[in-house]
Amino acid sequence: MSRGGGLTPAERVDRSRARSWATQILYRWESEGGGHSLMDAFHETLRTRQVAPRRIPMIEEHITRVNEHLEEVDKVLEEALDNWRLDRLSRIDRSVLRLSASEILFDLEVPPRVALQEGIRLAGQYGGGESPRFVNGVLDAVLRRSGR
Repeated sequence: MSRGGGLTPAERVDRSRARSWATQILYRWESEGGGHSLMDAFHETLRTRQVAPRRIPMIEEHITRVNEHLEEVDKVLEEALDNWRLDRLSRIDRSVLRLSASEILFDLEVPPRVALQEGIRLAGQYGGGESPRFVNGVLDAVLRRSGR
């Protein structure tokens, strides 16, 4: 599969849906209190939901990246939030921000603007009415701070 800007339409759909699944897994993990690992939430989701097999490696890539870099991602997000604390955000906004920020910061094969736009799309799909604008502002600050 090609990466970045050279994706076929089918690959773009698969990557977009993989991000949606990853957002749902992050939300599930937080909703269950984080008492088990993020990877456990990933495996439990695969056990209980029908996920297209071709998307599973992409979902795992997202979840693994967030899991491995959660502390760094949260630190960058805290720095990017103006007059907000990460723990005061809605679970879904926090999940979208963590997923998208991890992609901006640690996936050098995905153009950062793609990760930002996908974060806005996810916020619109799953968040509240103000979520897309809020997520856009935070991720834009993350992108500027990242130097990418």
